[in-house]
Amino acid sequence: MTSRPRYLTKSRFKMAAECPTKLYYTGKEDVYRNTKQEDSFMAMLADGGYQVGELAKCYYPEGVDVSAVGHDEALEKTALLLQRDNVTVFEAAIRYGDLFIRVDVLVKNGNQFQLIEVKAKSYNSIKPEIMGARGDLLADMRPYIEDVAFQAYVLGAAWPEAQVKTYLMMPDKSVTCNVDGLNQLFKIERLGKRSKVVTDPRAKTLAFDHTLLALVCVDEYVDIVNRKGVSYLGLKGELPTLASEWAQAYKSDTKIPPAPSKECAKCEFRSTPGDGLKNGFEECWAEKFNLTPKDLAQGTVLDIWNYRGKAKLISDGRVRLGAVSEDDIKIKDGGLTLSASERQWMQVNGIPPEEDRGGYWLADSWMRQEMAKWVFPYHFIDFETSGVALPFFAGMRPYEQIAFQFSHHVMHADGRVEHMGEFLMTEPVAFPNFAFARALKRELENDHGTVFMWSPHENTILNKIVDQIAETSDPPSDGAELSEFMKSLVRDGNRAMYDLCRLSKDAYFHVSTKGSNSIKKVLPAVMCTSPLLRNAYSQATYGSPGGIASKNYSGFIWWRPDDHGNPQDPYSLLKSYGEDLLGETLLPSEDPDDLVVAEGGAATTAYARLQFETLNPVTRAKINEALLRYCELDTLAMVMIVQAWRDFLETPL
Repeated sequence: MTSRPRYLTKSRFKMAAECPTKLYYTGKEDVYRNTKQEDSFMAMLADGGYQVGELAKCYYPEGVDVSAVGHDEALEKTALLLQRDNVTVFEAAIRYGDLFIRVDVLVKNGNQFQLIEVKAKSYNSIKPEIMGARGDLLADMRPYIEDVAFQAYVLGAAWPEAQVKTYLMMPDKSVTCNVDGLNQLFKIERLGKRSKVVTDPRAKTLAFDHTLLALVCVDEYVDIVNRKGVSYLGLKGELPTLASEWAQAYKSDTKIPPAPSKECAKCEFRSTPGDGLKNGFEECWAEKFNLTPKDLAQGTVLDIWNYRGKAKLISDGRVRLGAVSEDDIKIKDGGLTLSASERQWMQVNGIPPEEDRGGYWLADSWMRQEMAKWVFPYHFIDFETSGVALPFFAGMRPYEQIAFQFSHHVMHADGRVEHMGEFLMTEPVAFPNFAFARALKRELENDHGTVFMWSPHENTILNKIVDQIAETSDPPSDGAELSEFMKSLVRDGNRAMYDLCRLSKDAYFHVSTKGSNSIKKVLPAVMCTSPLLRNAYSQATYGSPGGIASKNYSGFIWWRPDDHGNPQDPYSLLKSYGEDLLGETLLPSEDPDDLVVAEGGAATTAYARLQFETLNPVTRAKINEALLRYCELDTLAMVMIVQAWRDFLETPL
């Protein structure tokens, strides 16, 4: 019985360019957890990557798909096809030594080859952004160009007589789609851990605009990589040399010594307590800096929020928080508010004892000034949106935003709270944006109370819908009224929404948030320190008669103690609903934002499921129910945070 060959593929080459040590951890799912691999289906589903790949094949109706899974069979089928003078091959398998690639689209015309890599990454043909001002590849484009350069190297080495031209094929944001429901022609079927795209026969004959996917020649950029080298860990090396070294290390299962960097914060090889798997990140930092898991749990420079000096500290070997000095942070006085550097220093050195309220810090004066501007009743809103590669509707561009859901809580002057309203439209090929705006207007037009959001995303979405009304050839009859209403809510409007995330950055810090102002970090933090929240939400009053009115919960308890008497994270309480959203078992995580694609992205992925998968009515109903519950929690979270802050202001220091 032969073991599976250990080839350096294009995905492993990309991984090694991020960190060569990762080659030792990858492919050992029963030993090391790889969260990126486990999340790959969700990520591809969320941005429409599966559909882009299948649409690209429609550009080459004569193409032949090498559907073989095994290396040898795929190589054999590809070699047979490439004996033809003229042929287009999808997923062509090419091997040179221990290097192995599958080319998305390979067009052969004699000795002329077009190597086409299909990506779901957005591109703008009117304003292409591949090169930076300093004459080098932009950081977000470099991995794609290096990927193509690696494939071209392998193809050229395997076929020395070949004359290779290289291309990226990407959704073009400057082009509008000319048909409705284009992405509905590419449905996804999941078979256990595997999935496949089932292409509707109409996709082969549909007269869609073939410029929607831009075919971009990248020869000049590939040449830059060949001349200047592949970038990895702040270094550069010649592609053939690195490919050979990395291939040999992977083949022999030899661990390349770790070279920790600030990028370690994104390492996917992290286990969680109780999963029975090893933690590659911890192994690297133990080997390099002699840190134990307990040391890492106490914090490192990787944890410092928004700090640009991490690379230097790591290079100097000063990775523990205790090794960071005031000179490193360069503290600037924020006055009445908390500056970014003051927030960073609190992470490193703790809250000054004279300002510590029991694990948190509050800018009392600033928060009082801001709250004095607010007008009752308070309106808390949260949007769920989606922007996928292939447009849902004619007239839309790739990655144009769809607003399919909102939740709305209200807090009255007497302290009463109620879940006032919600909107959800998830039917396939149903354009929700104008109905969304209309429903939001009905929710908010009856008074002049302050409208709250958490970060400017809601501004962006409303501005986009205003543009869509102006640009559509068939505007709604109430389009002018809707536009006027939405303009009043965005920046500089007469009822501009108030950003609570901005207030959190300026006026609140809790040690458990690690400097983050994500609502999913701030909510558990305030719950730990607010007696008011404990009293209000530790009973089954949410969604009960006489309690807080709710549209999706009945007698729900939000403040539930864990084994240590601390409140459980409300977002963790809804983990089972997240599993309903995604049809997957959610991974355990220390950070709620890292659950699967991210809890913030779970709704987007769920919407993609409702659009792209063939689901039975029961499953569809469960996902819709879970979406409603999740979005309701997001606006309730804002309510709780404001309640806690108001309570803190009444508590003497």
